[in-house]
Amino acid sequence: MQIRSSTRTAMLLTIGGFACLGTLQSFQQRPFVQYEGVEYSGDFPKPDDWRVPGEWTFARLMYPPGWNDGYRGRFDGDYHLGLSLWTQDYPRADRFFSQAVRRLTRIQARSVEQVVDLEAGDDVYNWPWLYAVQVGEWGITNNQAKILRDYLLRGGFFMADDFHTETEWEVFKEAMTRVFPDRTIIDLQSTDQVFHTMYELTETLQVPGAAHLRQGYKGDASGFGQHWRAILDDKGRVMVAISYNSDLGDAWEYADDPHYPEKFTTFATQLGLNELIYAMSH
Repeated sequence: MQIRSSTRTAMLLTIGGFACLGTLQSFQQRPFVQYEGVEYSGDFPKPDDWRVPGEWTFARLMYPPGWNDGYRGRFDGDYHLGLSLWTQDYPRADRFFSQAVRRLTRIQARSVEQVVDLEAGDDVYNWPWLYAVQVGEWGITNNQAKILRDYLLRGGFFMADDFHTETEWEVFKEAMTRVFPDRTIIDLQSTDQVFHTMYELTETLQVPGAAHLRQGYKGDASGFGQHWRAILDDKGRVMVAISYNSDLGDAWEYADDPHYPEKFTTFATQLGLNELIYAMSH
């Protein structure tokens, strides 16, 4: 896999993309808060420069759990406080990917993530790139779906990751139908630009979570096989990038773990960077 010769142009477009997203900037961002996670405690060490702002920040979506939440019975408190499904891989995955953005692009990324609540006033519009994990077990409300729709139509980008099997697909699809009842989910083709923005990804991989390396996929047989899907706006721009039956977040989270295969981390990082550059330049 090679870096495209147009990478420098993409970086310049990225900076321009921030300027073009004026409707997404209110300059009244909520402060950084580190939450209790299902895998890591709230005192997970912060980098020395965590207070330094950046021109891009990894924004992670918090959401209420759905009927099939895998943590039901273990973590049943107020999801706004952490210790909920949305904190899977958090904050290690977020910080590794932010570090990769710093090292591999010219984007000045903040070293720590930002957790975003769709119903916290206009805060979501400060963050033009939004990520959510395990969206096959979420339970977003109708009001949250309405806000997410508005955010995306204003130019936002949503990366939906780490859900597997037909059951979780149906849960995710039902929610996105409430977000966009007038739009269909499509399968991305290998020639689509999202695979060729920064890195030439002519081949893709199914990325298993660390707990599923031996089998290579999660759940029943319908969890086998990678699917890269999207929802487009009226101009054909990807608004929602969907990694179904893959766990990019785990590949970021375990990037420095010698037991997790490097090929998955490399691919997940390259695809994530492609989607970020695409989001900021389209």
